[in-house]
Amino acid sequence: MLTADPQSVLSVGATLGEGPVWVARDAALWFVDIKGHRIHRYDPALDVGRSWGTPGQVGWILPTDDGLFAVGLQSGVHSFDPATASFTLRHAPEAHLPGNRQNDACVAPDGAIWFGSMDDAEEAQSGHFYRLHEGACIESGLPAVSITNGPALSPDGRILYHTDTLGKRIWRTALAPDGTVGNTSLFARIEDGAGYPDGPTIDAEGCLWTGLFGGWAVRRYDPTGTLMREVRFPVANITKIAFGGDDLTTAYATTARKGLDMTALAQQPLAGDLFAFDPGVAGLPGHVATI
Repeated sequence: MLTADPQSVLSVGATLGEGPVWVARDAALWFVDIKGHRIHRYDPALDVGRSWGTPGQVGWILPTDDGLFAVGLQSGVHSFDPATASFTLRHAPEAHLPGNRQNDACVAPDGAIWFGSMDDAEEAQSGHFYRLHEGACIESGLPAVSITNGPALSPDGRILYHTDTLGKRIWRTALAPDGTVGNTSLFARIEDGAGYPDGPTIDAEGCLWTGLFGGWAVRRYDPTGTLMREVRFPVANITKIAFGGDDLTTAYATTARKGLDMTALAQQPLAGDLFAFDPGVAGLPGHVATI
């Protein structure tokens, strides 16, 4: 039975689980293991998982309007066909930055994919946000950071939330209907000792949930940036949540083993698993991308 306390629902031992997304057409949750070079699918009705290998580090996976998926590999954005396990390169916006990789993404109401990149060494300020829509991939113009996370969009698609993970800050930026970014302001700062803000997700009430890497929790903030709730986990590295199920009232959370030594792993045997809990609120219906 689903409870407010997170429970492991799929044991995958992900080195760096990320990017959970509920795909309604499959009635399944998809997510990735960036460092493990894997795409995972979890079917809750059958309580079974399936996975595919990827040709390199994979930051995110999102459904597309052709029935396939868009996947953010280190080499660029690819189309992915699960039936044939094949990848087709569509865009390579950072071919000139071989030290970068992709890290997180979301689909806007208009079908655009917003995604971010980062320095794989987690040092250089080389991470950028991009908007990909109907064949055009455009750099957003937002300031570069070392590790991007998100972005996520408000329910009306007019506010873009984006995270500077190492800076421990979540920002909000106004969006024009054509995707042009406007004014940016600080949304929330994660205090020292609480971990690092990882992937953000927006619920049906317009509140933002963020995973806390190294913080043993996920947090919920209201639209003004005020902390409303914290959900504690039995593992340290929570990367992102997604709302799933027929009524979008199940919260799924990806986690990571990355950075944990043997002692920590012995104390956190569920690290890297997929978790689920009752968030007490519904999520937003997902969108399919037009790339």
